[in-house]
Amino acid sequence: QVQLVESGGGLVQAGGSLRLSCAASGRTFSSYVMGWFRQAPGKEREFLAWINWGGGVTSYADSVKGRFIISRDNAKNTVYLRMNSLKSEDTAVYYCAATLTSDNYYWTRSETYNYWGQGTQVTVSS
Repeated sequence: QVQLVESGGGLVQAGGSLRLSCAASGRTFSSYVMGWFRQAPGKEREFLAWINWGGGVTSYADSVKGRFIISRDNAKNTVYLRMNSLKSEDTAVYYCAATLTSDNYYWTRSETYNYWGQGTQVTVSS
């Protein structure tokens, strides 16, 4: 089991950057594929990015490709989401999540992830 705690959210102007962090408890962090999702008011939870166990393979939603970068530091039990060129439509609560599912076909689906953080609010002002 793993507990996840996000941090780094806040208010930023359009065009600005933020880096979100997600700290995981436990000694098996490297066993989990990690994902980032977001949910805006009145909308469904949206996949943003995933990163594999060692951090060598990543994948992004089209909406954030080229602007967001997911990374992880297994020595620190932490996954990051660097967000650049932020837009007002990026305003949402951002969640990190962990899964033990080994089939990457499912890694974009929220129901694949067993463990979730509490979320951190990101607000982008235009």
